[in-house]
Amino acid sequence: MGAPQEEFATGERSTRNRVARSILDHGPSTVAELAGRLGLTQAAVRRHLDALVTDDVVEAREQRVYGARTRGRPAKVFALTDCGRDAFDQSYDKLAVDALRWIAEREGGSEAVAAFARARIAAQAAAYRKAVEAAAPEERTEALAKALSVDGYAATARSAPTGEQLCQHHCPVAHAAEQFPQLCEAETEFFAELLGTHVQRLATIAHGDGVCTTFIPKTPKTSTTQNASASTAGRNPA
Repeated sequence: MGAPQEEFATGERSTRNRVARSILDHGPSTVAELAGRLGLTQAAVRRHLDALVTDDVVEAREQRVYGARTRGRPAKVFALTDCGRDAFDQSYDKLAVDALRWIAEREGGSEAVAAFARARIAAQAAAYRKAVEAAAPEERTEALAKALSVDGYAATARSAPTGEQLCQHHCPVAHAAEQFPQLCEAETEFFAELLGTHVQRLATIAHGDGVCTTFIPKTPKTSTTQNASASTAGRNPA
């Protein structure tokens, strides 16, 4: 007698998980965007979002606009909360934070953590460098995004008025980076060196934004790595 109801409940949970996963993969999303990606009606999406908000998996935010603001009220977007991100693959965060705190206390403070962060990036650099160097200059940001996605960052590249934005919709070490921004700083420095141009970190998940966003300006030269620099200017330097 209870089987149909149980099947309905299982289906509801499965769809709810798809909604949360879509936000994880694509970043803060509107109801219309979620409906389009998942093939659901907007009414169904709202129902699932209401449940996810109640469970503290997602939260509603005003959509952030970079550049000139258009007329009208900003669209409401839904982003994962810290609890929502925890539901995926961040169970090792406490161990990472404990290890970094030990390094800071025993091995030389923030400089020791920064050295560790750079060494961590260097250990991962080969795959990223191979992907970027194999791409045409105008496709290198996209190539880096695909390589980052393989490592769980759910990254995308999109055009901006004077360059491109590299968007990381998920950060496996967000909680650790919240306490140790050296992790974000080392990553930003690496992006600049790898892409051969100055880059600017506009936002980070570790500082409460829905997406880690790095601005990469258009440049006629792509091989001037010796002059590359990383900037953490903007709302959330990290």
